[in-house]
Amino acid sequence: METLKTRIRHVPDFPKAGILFYDVTTLLRDAEGFKLAIDAMAEPYHGKGISLVVGIESRGFILGAAVADRIGAGFVPVRKVGKLPHTTVRVSYELEYGTDSLEMHSDAIERGQHVLIVDDLLATGGTARATVDLVQRLGGQVHAVAVLIELAALNGREKLRGENVRAVLQY
Repeated sequence: METLKTRIRHVPDFPKAGILFYDVTTLLRDAEGFKLAIDAMAEPYHGKGISLVVGIESRGFILGAAVADRIGAGFVPVRKVGKLPHTTVRVSYELEYGTDSLEMHSDAIERGQHVLIVDDLLATGGTARATVDLVQRLGGQVHAVAVLIELAALNGREKLRGENVRAVLQY
């Protein structure tokens, strides 16, 4: 996995001072790195009966769609408010300084479907927790939350207690 880490750009003070941003676009542009990342994210979920992958905006769309293809599942996007064209369900969650919301089409998941949630990064866990809540509200069964990168010091797993969380890379 060190091969993957070398292909991720670190950008200090983005989007604000004191934040170290893990830019996966440098990994995505590298054909070998992209394939290795998707293989590592998808491998544990082959043959597990997952019918849908839910990808979180926006890098989760890229990774999630590729994982869905690799494991033979459909793909569902979770978006910021106002971006989906049909009837939606919404969940709000706490940020460090306020709240934010995510939406999913109200007919995106059928009751009982097994779902894998995919994103590029697990930090504080708010976005992933909100997505788990959306999937469960629609009757889906969350098989796991899979991320490329986990920032372990930020304790995002705490908000996902009781969920199966898997990170390819940890910092």
